Amino acid sequence: MTRFTVSQIADALGATVHGDGDLPITGAAEPADAGPDDLALAMDPKYVDGLATGAARVALLWGGADWQGLGLQAAITVERARYAMSGLTALMDPGPRIPAGVHAQAVVDESAVIGEGAAIGPFVVIGRGVRIGARARIDSHVSIAEGTEIGDDALLHAGVRIGRNARIGDRLIAQSGAVIGADGFSFVTPERSRAEAARETMGDASEAKAQSWTRIHSLGSVSLGHDIEVGCNSCIDAGTIRPTRIGDGTKIDNQVHVAHNCEVGRDCLFAGQVGIAGSVRIGDNVVLGGQVGVVDNIFIGDGVVAGGGTVILSNAPAGRVLLGYPAVKMDTHVETYKALRRLPRLAATVAQLQKAVSKPGPTD
Repeated sequence: MTRFTVSQIADALGATVHGDGDLPITGAAEPADAGPDDLALAMDPKYVDGLATGAARVALLWGGADWQGLGLQAAITVERARYAMSGLTALMDPGPRIPAGVHAQAVVDESAVIGEGAAIGPFVVIGRGVRIGARARIDSHVSIAEGTEIGDDALLHAGVRIGRNARIGDRLIAQSGAVIGADGFSFVTPERSRAEAARETMGDASEAKAQSWTRIHSLGSVSLGHDIEVGCNSCIDAGTIRPTRIGDGTKIDNQVHVAHNCEVGRDCLFAGQVGIAGSVRIGDNVVLGGQVGVVDNIFIGDGVVAGGGTVILSNAPAGRVLLGYPAVKMDTHVETYKALRRLPRLAATVAQLQKAVSKPGPTD
């Protein structure tokens, strides 16, 4: 069990401590569920009612809170609650406990290079010519194909799959089931396909004949920068000739698909079930909400934010905030939605007017 004092937690967060800083803390909890050795998380006034139900002696509170009036023996106050949560959870999360060294049931090719202090769990398979950086933690049932290089301090949770010849920077975190470097979805027909004809003619594919599909193999692999996170069951496909690239600091949620040949900038954030088609270029600091879809071969500029469920069908200029299907500026979408909701009332009004004008008027 990890044990901290109140003062140690406050120091780690760069926060202010009040009261008895020597009280021991062994965990964090919501106020109503907190025990005497838990840090109750009541960082907004709306959560304080739970303190009377729970047994916490110490709470994490908002700046200026009357901690003594809440019956606490100590408190830590913060100005930005969610940012404090990032530091607190990092402090209290030890991650998977994998003994240092290579487990006896791991399979590591003799040509692989494993960095100092790395921990390799059971049933891990590391292929020919792989290089793993220092202090990497690789949990059970991970496979890393030949020629891949991974930087220092990587954390690969159970069941991660990394394809051949990937180039991955420092501090990668990949959650269970993530697949990095699988072949891209790329197929071609000997002559123009119905899909190509439909796209070129905006719907008329009558001249194209039925054809079978031929695979285009993926030779380009994947290049990931530093400080990247990839969520459970997400897939980053290998490029066809050049690598699919993800920039430093980008965070990818669960069940996200980044297709072949994409180029993603720095510090982007992709929420669950985002789907990005092939050869898309995305700038820095782009945020895509849940279930956002991006059509192939377009560009999304720096700082674009797309709300959940948005479908981006054309280039998006830098700084644009998007919503809807097809994607439009958020304020335009909201006005359009309001107008759509008024349509039944408008239709009833029009019907009444039609009825009124269709009646024969009085004769003179």
